[in-house]
Amino acid sequence: MSIGQSIPRVDAWEKVSGRAKYTDDLVDRNALIGKVLHSTIANGLVKKMDISEAAKIPGVVKIITCFDVPDIPFPTAGHPWSTDPAHWDPMDRRLLNRRVRLYGDDIAAVIAEDEISASRALRAIKVEYEEYPVILTPEEAMKEGAPLLHEECPHNILKHTTVEDGNFEEAIQEEGLLCFEDVFETPIVQHCHIEGVVSWAYMENGRIVIVASTQIPHIVRRIVGQALGLPWGNVRIIKPYIGGGFGNKQDSLYEPLNAFMCTQVGGRTVKLELSREEVFCATRVRHSEKIFLKTWVRPNGRLVARSYTAYSNQGAYGSHGHGIAAKGTNVFRQLYRDEKARKVDIYTVYTNTAAAGAMRGYGTPQAVFAIESHIEDIARKLNLDPLEFRFLNVMPVGFVDPFTKNVNYFDSFRQCVEIGKAHIKWDEKRERYAKQTGPVRRGVGMSLFWYNTAVWPISIEVSSCRMVLNQDGSIQLQIGETEIGQGADTVFAQMAADTLGIPWQKVHVISTQDTDITPFGTGAYGSRQTYVGGAAINKVALLLKDKILRYASEYTHTPVANLNIINGDIVLVSNNNQTIVSLEELATDTLYHTEHAEHLTAEATAQVKSNAFSLGCAFAEVEVDIPLGKIRLLELINCHDCGRLINPKTAEGQVHGGMSMAIGFGMFEQLLYDPKIGRLLNGNLLDYKLPTILDHPRLEAHFVENPEPTSPYGTKALGEPPTVPGAAAIRNAVLHATGVAINTIPLTPHVLFAEFKKAGLI
Repeated sequence: MSIGQSIPRVDAWEKVSGRAKYTDDLVDRNALIGKVLHSTIANGLVKKMDISEAAKIPGVVKIITCFDVPDIPFPTAGHPWSTDPAHWDPMDRRLLNRRVRLYGDDIAAVIAEDEISASRALRAIKVEYEEYPVILTPEEAMKEGAPLLHEECPHNILKHTTVEDGNFEEAIQEEGLLCFEDVFETPIVQHCHIEGVVSWAYMENGRIVIVASTQIPHIVRRIVGQALGLPWGNVRIIKPYIGGGFGNKQDSLYEPLNAFMCTQVGGRTVKLELSREEVFCATRVRHSEKIFLKTWVRPNGRLVARSYTAYSNQGAYGSHGHGIAAKGTNVFRQLYRDEKARKVDIYTVYTNTAAAGAMRGYGTPQAVFAIESHIEDIARKLNLDPLEFRFLNVMPVGFVDPFTKNVNYFDSFRQCVEIGKAHIKWDEKRERYAKQTGPVRRGVGMSLFWYNTAVWPISIEVSSCRMVLNQDGSIQLQIGETEIGQGADTVFAQMAADTLGIPWQKVHVISTQDTDITPFGTGAYGSRQTYVGGAAINKVALLLKDKILRYASEYTHTPVANLNIINGDIVLVSNNNQTIVSLEELATDTLYHTEHAEHLTAEATAQVKSNAFSLGCAFAEVEVDIPLGKIRLLELINCHDCGRLINPKTAEGQVHGGMSMAIGFGMFEQLLYDPKIGRLLNGNLLDYKLPTILDHPRLEAHFVENPEPTSPYGTKALGEPPTVPGAAAIRNAVLHATGVAINTIPLTPHVLFAEFKKAGLI
């Protein structure tokens, strides 16, 4: 059995040796070079464009302007297609935009023989604009008289949702209730994946082929077809190895424009690669949110009723839209259980900032920061133990969500908290740091988190898989779910090997997805890979195993019921699993038998109509230099119940990566815009402050393995949850150290100094 073992990653050697081929490694070096002209205003209209001088530059092949592209609105979000128009993602993009909605909008494109010619041509294009006032926040955008970014959205509101559980107004009338309210703000941040945004496109036999760094090849195929008005089968997407995505590449970014560009030069290969600065301003970001929380609680700590109002900054285009804010409300409604009622009121609002889309955690890091900070503040004001206060109100064992039908089967919260509490020496440090004085103080804090697995029933969940038996008894495995650096191919190999009964080394996972060849799967998002992809692998492996054993029955003249496959051999179950023929010998016979040659393969689709809770916590210890307004993070511990671990080392790596992103979200990262003209001020890796190795403490990942009953391998979400609780845990540690509750992140010296001064500590 390889499941539960930390086997080496199946792609490790290729990647560490530099032999793995990424999108840019594969492009024809004679390819034409495409470059995009970005607007130099944040809000307005392109009146006219003069390309005459640019067209004269040697090496320029074609210039395409916003006046030349089809007027076809299309969506970009990497969601499965819905046959119900009411569930379609916002269709508010064009290949190039005459109506400018952010500083850096795509208004023209140049195709040239080389990069220098393309860059010169961009500088030579003259643009005349009609300029409108810039709006950077939802508050500004919703004001009466604010310019509309999209005419179909009054007050720039993409969507507004209200939900009420129980009779809220009646619940808050209970006598003796204490009321607490707070406002929390989270920043706009960028994904900062190592590999940028790159693709190249050409035409072959009248079809468009695009090689792209994407998390969602099958979905990109559909979106390109929509954007160009083509039958979807006329488009082929190939995804090689990918150097990270974190949700940014769960959008169709520049593949549709790249496809159109190649059609304008007779189908020649056109490469379109964004600079890092372009990735910052013109791809996707994490939604900033302003969250208002109000809680009515009894003096003993029991939550009676709460309200949650959020304003989510969507930026210039719809992308994943309201789904981000909506997922945050699921945290609010499920993480803690109010005795009587709760109310949600959420807005997703267009502004003149970068379009916000999916980013690791999908709205839950923002919500958990607000909710867990608020919960900590209430416990402190009521003089209650923060852990016991949480246990009194947290989602109980046996809870069933009425919408998703998720069941909380285990006491995961308490199990995870006990582990984290012990490792950080919680009781000892809470007491030791309780009455500190002086300029430098220490504190410990924690946060719970909630996450669900995959997207059912919001959207369909399907995954298809193909397995082929080779002559040597190994198998080839193809699946539509993508490896984007997280280790998916390795756990897929382990799952297939254990279900078939062969060594994992005998499973050859085809990491490249090709929509002409690879079975349909929607890709890497929603922490769905092991859960949904695992269902497909299990189904197909069992089908192939059945075919192998039926052939083995004929070959050995033994009933199927008396045969099994163990460690790559066909064994006799009734005789202590004695080997009667190797799978290699049998596989060779299947293909070369003179009477009954057969190619043994299996292919199937798994449609998953379930979901699963992934739960846990983070603990942090900090040292705060009050006069400097500076935090030193001393320790960060994450504890997860992500179900059964397929590969413990890969799981640990996932958690460490997510914790690093949480440190950035909570302490360092923030995109800043010029309030007058809307230009991004720190859109590069020098001015945008990512945490470095010097900012990291020793990271600890711990696991509680409660196998998920709805999963064939007992798994549930792990990819995104590690990034969710860290920011709140760090903030709560600062509260413990200083007594100052800070409700805005990142916790930079600018924020801390102002808050400490206001509190009288400076």
